[in-house]
Amino acid sequence: MNTGQPPLEPDFSLRGASVYTGLLNPTDQRAVVEAVRHVVAAAPLFSPETRWGKKMSVQMTSAGRYGWYSDRKGYRYIDRHPSGSPWPPIPEVILDVWARVAPMARKPDCCLVNLYRDRAKMGLHQDRDETDFAQPVVSISLGDDGLFRIGGTERGGTTQSVWLCSGDVLVLGGKARLAYHGIDRIRPGSSTLLRDGGRINLTLRVVT
Repeated sequence: MNTGQPPLEPDFSLRGASVYTGLLNPTDQRAVVEAVRHVVAAAPLFSPETRWGKKMSVQMTSAGRYGWYSDRKGYRYIDRHPSGSPWPPIPEVILDVWARVAPMARKPDCCLVNLYRDRAKMGLHQDRDETDFAQPVVSISLGDDGLFRIGGTERGGTTQSVWLCSGDVLVLGGKARLAYHGIDRIRPGSSTLLRDGGRINLTLRVVT
């Protein structure tokens, strides 16, 4: 989608990543969470394993034409939930966020849903399973605070960290599109948005 409108100005940049603090107000956040519940009802959360056979601490599912998946065969996108059911469409309320921060980009065809609880975390990694790195990755934080860490485009070297709070939106684009990044930990109880606590991260991508 190309709205022809310039993107919003970020509140600050972290090693090239654009951060929009509190972009979603509490009403917006509740609407997105409700939309995510419908996604999970159609495509239940699951715990993928790494290519080394270790279960990830994060539960996930997806919406859109493609969903991200991992097992001993490696990391990749698949066109159906592991149960065999099609992925549900990306809810419009989530697509609206993409349009606000990346109006010049193509419409995303994957929304990855990550659920962090207790000691769940995500190690430093690159989002490089897509074919067009000119398209950004848009990340929406909901629920408990998450300690986000970002480095450069090569593994190793210095990194910077920031706590992402409920309603914050982060965009990896330009030189930061292939930056290594991850979530070191969450801060349990820092938000009451989710009934059972925890943090939801929605990551919108253009896969093809």
